[in-house]
Amino acid sequence: MTDIQDTLLLGSEGIRKTILHGGTGDIPKLTTGAKVTFHFRTQLCDDDRTVIDDSKVAGTPMEIVIGNMFKLDVWETLLASMRIGEVAEFWCDTIHTGVYPLVSKSMRRITEGKDPVDWHIHTCGMANMFAYHSLGYDDLDELMKEPKPLYFVLELLRVQQPNEYNRESWALSDEERLKVVPVLHGQGNKLYKQGHYQEATQKYKEAIICIKNVQTKEKAWEVQWMKLEKMANTLTLNYCQCLLRMEEYYEVIEHTSDIINQHPGVMKAFYLRGKAHVEVWDEAEAQQDFSRVLDLDPSMKKAVKKNLAVLNMRMEEKNQEDRDKYKGMF
Repeated sequence: MTDIQDTLLLGSEGIRKTILHGGTGDIPKLTTGAKVTFHFRTQLCDDDRTVIDDSKVAGTPMEIVIGNMFKLDVWETLLASMRIGEVAEFWCDTIHTGVYPLVSKSMRRITEGKDPVDWHIHTCGMANMFAYHSLGYDDLDELMKEPKPLYFVLELLRVQQPNEYNRESWALSDEERLKVVPVLHGQGNKLYKQGHYQEATQKYKEAIICIKNVQTKEKAWEVQWMKLEKMANTLTLNYCQCLLRMEEYYEVIEHTSDIINQHPGVMKAFYLRGKAHVEVWDEAEAQQDFSRVLDLDPSMKKAVKKNLAVLNMRMEEKNQEDRDKYKGMF
Protein backbone atom coordinates (compact mmCIF):
# COMPACT_ATOMS: atom_id res chain seq x y z
CA MET A 1 0.00 0.00 0.00
CA THR A 2 2.88 2.33 0.74
CA ASP A 3 4.27 1.97 -2.79
CA ILE A 4 0.88 2.75 -4.33
CA GLN A 5 0.44 5.76 -2.11
CA ASP A 6 3.88 7.03 -3.12
CA THR A 7 2.96 6.87 -6.81
CA LEU A 8 0.14 9.33 -6.15
CA LEU A 9 2.72 11.99 -5.27
CA LEU A 10 4.80 12.30 -8.42
CA GLY A 11 6.80 15.25 -7.15
CA SER A 12 6.04 17.21 -10.31
CA GLU A 13 4.11 20.44 -10.40
CA GLY A 14 0.80 20.34 -12.25
CA ILE A 15 0.19 16.56 -12.13
CA ARG A 16 -2.44 14.59 -10.19
CA LYS A 17 -2.79 10.82 -10.41
CA THR A 18 -5.67 8.48 -9.68
CA ILE A 19 -5.19 4.69 -9.98
CA LEU A 20 -8.20 3.13 -11.71
CA HIS A 21 -6.91 -0.44 -11.78
CA GLY A 22 -3.88 -1.70 -9.88
CA GLY A 23 -1.02 -3.39 -11.72
CA THR A 24 1.20 -6.29 -10.74
CA GLY A 25 4.77 -6.64 -9.53
CA ASP A 26 7.27 -3.88 -8.81
CA ILE A 27 7.36 -0.60 -10.70
CA PRO A 28 9.65 -1.26 -13.71
CA LYS A 29 12.83 0.77 -14.07
CA LEU A 30 12.58 2.98 -17.14
CA THR A 31 16.25 3.16 -18.07
CA THR A 32 17.46 5.13 -21.09
CA GLY A 33 16.70 3.13 -24.23
CA ALA A 34 13.88 1.09 -22.66
CA LYS A 35 10.83 0.69 -24.92
CA VAL A 36 7.48 1.27 -23.21
CA THR A 37 4.23 0.02 -24.75
CA PHE A 38 0.95 1.42 -23.45
CA HIS A 39 -2.58 2.44 -24.36
CA PHE A 40 -3.68 6.02 -23.81
CA ARG A 41 -6.84 8.09 -23.92
CA THR A 42 -6.65 11.88 -23.96
CA GLN A 43 -9.61 13.91 -22.73
CA LEU A 44 -10.51 17.54 -22.23
CA CYS A 45 -11.32 18.72 -18.72
CA ASP A 46 -14.85 19.72 -19.70
CA ASP A 47 -18.15 18.42 -18.32
CA ASP A 48 -18.35 15.78 -21.07
CA ARG A 49 -14.72 14.69 -20.72
CA THR A 50 -14.47 15.03 -24.51
CA VAL A 51 -12.12 12.42 -25.96
CA ILE A 52 -9.42 13.84 -28.22
CA ASP A 53 -7.48 10.65 -28.97
CA ASP A 54 -7.83 7.00 -27.95
CA SER A 55 -5.24 4.40 -28.96
CA LYS A 56 -7.70 1.55 -28.39
CA VAL A 57 -10.10 3.07 -30.91
CA ALA A 58 -7.17 3.53 -33.31
CA GLY A 59 -6.34 -0.14 -32.71
CA THR A 60 -2.63 0.27 -31.96
CA PRO A 61 -0.90 0.84 -28.61
CA MET A 62 1.65 3.62 -28.26
CA GLU A 63 5.38 2.89 -28.09
CA ILE A 64 8.05 5.31 -26.87
CA VAL A 65 11.73 4.89 -26.09
CA ILE A 66 12.88 6.44 -22.83
CA GLY A 67 15.41 9.24 -23.21
CA ASN A 68 14.83 9.54 -26.96
CA MET A 69 13.55 13.13 -26.84
CA PHE A 70 9.88 12.23 -27.31
CA LYS A 71 8.06 15.54 -27.73
CA LEU A 72 5.67 14.97 -24.81
CA ASP A 73 8.23 14.21 -22.11
CA VAL A 74 5.61 14.32 -19.33
CA TRP A 75 4.47 10.86 -20.47
CA GLU A 76 7.83 9.46 -19.35
CA THR A 77 7.17 10.92 -15.90
CA LEU A 78 3.68 9.43 -15.76
CA LEU A 79 4.73 5.99 -16.97
CA ALA A 80 7.62 5.87 -14.48
CA SER A 81 5.01 5.75 -11.68
CA MET A 82 3.12 2.73 -13.04
CA ARG A 83 3.17 -1.06 -12.73
CA ILE A 84 2.56 -3.51 -15.59
CA GLY A 85 -1.19 -3.85 -16.15
CA GLU A 86 -2.00 -0.71 -14.20
CA VAL A 87 -4.58 1.76 -15.49
CA ALA A 88 -4.28 5.28 -14.12
CA GLU A 89 -5.77 8.68 -14.82
CA PHE A 90 -3.50 11.71 -14.78
CA TRP A 91 -4.62 15.33 -14.71
CA CYS A 92 -1.88 17.47 -16.27
CA ASP A 93 -1.79 21.25 -16.26
CA THR A 94 -0.98 23.34 -19.33
CA ILE A 95 2.75 23.48 -18.48
CA HIS A 96 2.84 19.83 -19.55
CA THR A 97 0.30 19.79 -22.39
CA GLY A 98 1.31 22.69 -24.66
CA VAL A 99 2.93 20.49 -27.32
CA TYR A 100 0.27 17.77 -27.23
CA PRO A 101 -1.39 18.93 -30.49
CA LEU A 102 1.89 18.31 -32.37
CA VAL A 103 2.21 14.83 -30.85
CA SER A 104 -1.43 14.08 -31.61
CA LYS A 105 -0.99 15.14 -35.23
CA SER A 106 1.88 12.65 -35.69
CA MET A 107 -0.11 9.84 -34.09
CA ARG A 108 -3.18 10.56 -36.22
CA ARG A 109 -1.07 10.56 -39.40
CA ILE A 110 0.23 7.10 -38.48
CA THR A 111 -3.33 5.86 -37.96
CA GLU A 112 -4.30 7.30 -41.36
CA GLY A 113 -1.42 5.48 -43.01
CA LYS A 114 0.59 8.66 -43.62
CA ASP A 115 4.13 9.59 -42.64
CA PRO A 116 4.26 10.71 -39.00
CA VAL A 117 6.91 13.29 -39.95
CA ASP A 118 6.39 15.90 -42.66
CA TRP A 119 9.91 15.19 -43.83
CA HIS A 120 9.49 16.98 -47.15
CA ILE A 121 8.84 20.27 -45.30
CA HIS A 122 12.12 21.81 -44.26
CA THR A 123 11.24 23.05 -40.79
CA CYS A 124 10.52 21.44 -37.46
CA GLY A 125 6.99 20.68 -36.28
CA MET A 126 6.54 23.92 -34.34
CA ALA A 127 7.73 26.02 -37.28
CA ASN A 128 5.43 24.09 -39.64
CA MET A 129 2.45 25.06 -37.53
CA PHE A 130 3.26 28.77 -37.79
CA ALA A 131 4.20 28.54 -41.46
CA TYR A 132 1.02 26.78 -42.51
CA HIS A 133 -1.32 28.15 -39.78
CA SER A 134 -2.93 24.76 -39.30
CA LEU A 135 -2.09 21.27 -38.09
CA GLY A 136 -4.76 19.88 -40.39
CA TYR A 137 -7.23 19.08 -37.60
CA ASP A 138 -9.65 21.69 -36.25
CA ASP A 139 -9.65 20.40 -32.67
CA LEU A 140 -5.84 20.39 -32.55
CA ASP A 141 -5.65 23.89 -34.03
CA GLU A 142 -7.95 25.10 -31.28
CA LEU A 143 -5.87 23.38 -28.61
CA MET A 144 -2.68 24.83 -30.08
CA LYS A 145 -4.06 28.37 -29.97
CA GLU A 146 -5.37 27.96 -26.44
CA PRO A 147 -3.55 25.22 -24.46
CA LYS A 148 -5.67 23.54 -21.79
CA PRO A 149 -5.19 21.04 -18.95
CA LEU A 150 -5.79 17.49 -20.14
CA TYR A 151 -6.59 14.09 -18.67
CA PHE A 152 -4.41 11.18 -19.79
CA VAL A 153 -5.72 7.71 -19.01
CA LEU A 154 -2.78 5.32 -19.42
CA GLU A 155 -2.62 1.52 -19.34
CA LEU A 156 0.95 0.18 -19.07
CA LEU A 157 1.28 -2.97 -21.18
CA ARG A 158 4.98 -3.75 -21.43
CA VAL A 159 8.48 -2.45 -20.66
CA GLN A 160 11.42 -3.83 -22.65
CA GLN A 161 15.01 -3.02 -21.78
CA PRO A 162 17.37 -2.04 -24.66
CA ASN A 163 18.78 -5.56 -24.96
CA GLU A 164 15.31 -7.13 -25.12
CA TYR A 165 14.13 -5.81 -28.51
CA ASN A 166 15.43 -4.96 -31.98
CA ARG A 167 15.72 -1.20 -32.21
CA GLU A 168 14.15 0.37 -35.30
CA SER A 169 15.49 3.63 -36.70
CA TRP A 170 12.96 5.75 -34.77
CA ALA A 171 14.32 4.29 -31.52
CA LEU A 172 17.96 5.15 -32.25
CA SER A 173 20.05 7.92 -30.74
CA ASP A 174 21.08 10.81 -33.02
CA GLU A 175 24.57 9.35 -33.43
CA GLU A 176 23.11 5.97 -34.36
CA ARG A 177 20.67 7.58 -36.80
CA LEU A 178 23.48 9.33 -38.69
CA LYS A 179 25.44 6.07 -38.89
CA VAL A 180 22.49 4.17 -40.35
CA VAL A 181 21.67 6.81 -43.03
CA PRO A 182 24.40 5.77 -45.53
CA VAL A 183 23.46 2.12 -45.00
CA LEU A 184 19.81 2.84 -45.86
CA HIS A 185 20.92 5.04 -48.78
CA GLY A 186 23.00 2.20 -50.21
CA GLN A 187 20.19 -0.31 -49.75
CA GLY A 188 17.80 2.06 -51.53
CA ASN A 189 20.18 2.51 -54.46
CA LYS A 190 20.59 -1.25 -54.82
CA LEU A 191 16.84 -1.84 -54.77
CA TYR A 192 16.34 0.93 -57.36
CA LYS A 193 18.87 -0.65 -59.73
CA GLN A 194 17.06 -3.98 -59.31
CA GLY A 195 13.76 -2.35 -60.25
CA HIS A 196 12.24 -2.72 -56.77
CA TYR A 197 11.03 0.86 -56.61
CA GLN A 198 8.46 0.53 -53.82
CA GLU A 199 11.00 -1.15 -51.52
CA ALA A 200 13.60 1.48 -52.43
CA THR A 201 11.23 4.31 -51.44
CA GLN A 202 10.92 2.77 -47.97
CA LYS A 203 14.69 2.80 -47.49
CA TYR A 204 15.03 6.38 -48.72
CA LYS A 205 12.10 7.52 -46.60
CA GLU A 206 13.50 5.90 -43.46
CA ALA A 207 16.86 7.59 -44.07
CA ILE A 208 15.18 10.98 -44.60
CA ILE A 209 13.22 10.67 -41.37
CA CYS A 210 16.42 9.83 -39.49
CA ILE A 211 18.06 12.98 -40.85
CA LYS A 212 15.04 15.20 -40.15
CA ASN A 213 14.81 13.98 -36.56
CA VAL A 214 18.44 14.99 -36.00
CA GLN A 215 18.08 18.23 -37.97
CA THR A 216 15.27 19.59 -35.79
CA LYS A 217 17.81 19.93 -32.95
CA GLU A 218 20.14 22.12 -35.03
CA LYS A 219 19.78 25.86 -35.62
CA ALA A 220 18.27 26.47 -39.06
CA TRP A 221 20.63 27.50 -41.86
CA GLU A 222 23.80 27.05 -39.81
CA VAL A 223 26.61 24.75 -41.01
CA GLN A 224 25.47 21.45 -39.46
CA TRP A 225 21.83 22.11 -40.36
CA MET A 226 22.81 22.80 -43.98
CA LYS A 227 24.93 19.64 -44.12
CA LEU A 228 21.94 17.59 -43.00
CA GLU A 229 19.69 19.50 -45.41
CA LYS A 230 21.90 18.58 -48.34
CA MET A 231 21.85 14.90 -47.30
CA ALA A 232 18.05 14.97 -47.00
CA ASN A 233 17.63 16.66 -50.39
CA THR A 234 19.80 14.03 -52.10
CA LEU A 235 17.70 11.24 -50.60
CA THR A 236 14.43 13.02 -51.41
CA LEU A 237 15.44 13.32 -55.07
CA ASN A 238 16.31 9.61 -55.14
CA TYR A 239 12.89 8.98 -53.63
CA CYS A 240 11.35 11.08 -56.41
CA GLN A 241 13.14 9.04 -59.07
CA CYS A 242 11.39 5.98 -57.67
CA LEU A 243 8.07 7.80 -57.71
CA LEU A 244 8.55 8.67 -61.38
CA ARG A 245 8.98 4.97 -62.13
CA MET A 246 5.85 4.27 -60.09
CA GLU A 247 3.94 6.96 -62.08
CA GLU A 248 3.27 9.04 -58.94
CA TYR A 249 3.81 12.25 -60.87
CA TYR A 250 1.94 14.73 -58.70
CA GLU A 251 3.82 13.55 -55.60
CA VAL A 252 7.08 14.13 -57.48
CA ILE A 253 5.96 17.67 -58.27
CA GLU A 254 5.10 18.26 -54.61
CA HIS A 255 8.43 17.04 -53.19
CA THR A 256 10.64 18.69 -55.82
CA SER A 257 8.75 21.97 -55.44
CA ASP A 258 9.45 21.89 -51.70
CA ILE A 259 13.17 21.63 -52.44
CA ILE A 260 13.09 24.30 -55.14
CA ASN A 261 11.25 26.75 -52.89
CA GLN A 262 13.99 26.42 -50.27
CA HIS A 263 16.97 25.83 -52.57
CA PRO A 264 16.37 27.28 -56.07
CA GLY A 265 19.80 26.19 -57.28
CA VAL A 266 19.26 22.42 -57.12
CA MET A 267 19.33 21.42 -60.79
CA LYS A 268 18.16 17.84 -60.27
CA ALA A 269 14.97 19.05 -58.57
CA PHE A 270 14.04 21.09 -61.67
CA TYR A 271 14.94 18.16 -63.94
CA LEU A 272 12.77 15.63 -62.09
CA ARG A 273 9.91 18.10 -61.75
CA GLY A 274 10.15 18.81 -65.48
CA LYS A 275 9.89 15.07 -66.24
CA ALA A 276 6.83 14.82 -63.99
CA HIS A 277 5.22 17.81 -65.72
CA VAL A 278 5.77 16.10 -69.07
CA GLU A 279 3.82 13.05 -67.92
CA VAL A 280 0.80 15.11 -66.80
CA TRP A 281 0.78 17.33 -69.91
CA ASP A 282 1.87 20.52 -68.12
CA GLU A 283 3.59 21.86 -71.20
CA ALA A 284 4.48 25.38 -70.05
CA GLU A 285 5.68 24.23 -66.63
CA ALA A 286 7.83 21.47 -68.15
CA GLN A 287 9.44 23.90 -70.59
CA GLN A 288 10.17 26.36 -67.78
CA ASP A 289 11.77 23.66 -65.63
CA PHE A 290 13.97 22.35 -68.44
CA SER A 291 15.01 25.91 -69.31
CA ARG A 292 16.09 26.36 -65.69
CA VAL A 293 18.01 23.05 -65.88
CA LEU A 294 20.07 24.42 -68.80
CA ASP A 295 20.69 27.68 -66.94
CA LEU A 296 22.10 25.72 -63.98
CA ASP A 297 23.97 23.06 -65.98
CA PRO A 298 24.47 23.54 -69.74
CA SER A 299 25.94 20.01 -69.97
CA MET A 300 22.36 18.71 -69.58
CA LYS A 301 21.50 19.92 -73.10
CA LYS A 302 21.25 16.42 -74.60
CA ALA A 303 19.02 15.08 -71.79
CA VAL A 304 16.79 18.16 -71.95
CA LYS A 305 16.43 17.87 -75.74
CA LYS A 306 15.34 14.24 -75.32
CA ASN A 307 12.74 15.15 -72.71
CA LEU A 308 11.38 18.04 -74.78
CA ALA A 309 10.91 15.60 -77.67
CA VAL A 310 8.92 13.34 -75.33
CA LEU A 311 6.90 16.39 -74.25
CA ASN A 312 6.05 17.24 -77.87
CA MET A 313 4.96 13.66 -78.47
CA ARG A 314 2.81 13.63 -75.30
CA MET A 315 1.14 16.91 -76.25
CA GLU A 316 0.43 15.72 -79.79
CA GLU A 317 -1.13 12.52 -78.41
CA LYS A 318 -3.26 14.51 -75.99
CA ASN A 319 -4.35 16.99 -78.65
CA GLN A 320 -5.35 14.12 -80.93
CA GLU A 321 -7.33 12.50 -78.11
CA ASP A 322 -9.08 15.81 -77.46
CA ARG A 323 -9.93 16.23 -81.15
CA ASP A 324 -11.34 12.72 -81.35
CA LYS A 325 -13.36 13.23 -78.16
CA TYR A 326 -14.88 16.53 -79.23
CA LYS A 327 -15.52 15.30 -82.78
CA GLY A 328 -17.88 12.70 -81.35
CA MET A 329 -19.80 15.37 -79.43
CA PHE A 330 -20.97 17.37 -82.45
